[in-house]
Amino acid sequence: MSMNGNIGPAGNLRTRLINDVKRCGLRWKLRNLPNLLRAWRVPLALLLRIPTYYGSLRIRVFRADSVVVDYGLVSCRVVTTAFVNFVVDQLQTETSAFGDFKYHDSGVGTTAAAVGDTDIETTDGESRAIGSQTEGATANIYKSVGTIAYTTTKAITEHGLFNASSGVTLLDRTVFSAINVVNGDSIEFTYELTLTAGS
Repeated sequence: MSMNGNIGPAGNLRTRLINDVKRCGLRWKLRNLPNLLRAWRVPLALLLRIPTYYGSLRIRVFRADSVVVDYGLVSCRVVTTAFVNFVVDQLQTETSAFGDFKYHDSGVGTTAAAVGDTDIETTDGESRAIGSQTEGATANIYKSVGTIAYTTTKAITEHGLFNASSGVTLLDRTVFSAINVVNGDSIEFTYELTLTAGS
């Protein structure tokens, strides 16, 4: 008995746009404007060639329905006193924790960011995300990108970058206008620390 025939895949192929990138609304940008205006000292320092450092945070939201909302730059500054003190300590006695500032956390606290912050104000209950560690557009920029997935409905209003999965040192805390998320949404946080030389 012999069997002859052809075997191959069968069916219909369709394409679908996975990520429809949208910009956030003007109303949100206007509400968030104070978080950008506080960076007025940065251009002045650069103009006068004064050595400075500052953090900046960009946000993209990946919705459960595959839509991506790009919020762009949401805040500049506030590098913490805890981090500055940590750097000085590391110059004296280096530890492995110095190279570990890649843990992104988010929360729902709304108190303005301050140099004395040592933690997220109000946790959102999600685990910290381990971000990448790369050089930014120039050699004096440290960049880390981390994505946090959300399991419940909440209004995210703050971000922090740490050097461990819990506790330890906060490099920078950022507060911004509320970004609402639901189960299945995620936020991609892009944090950059810029350090400038000068005379």
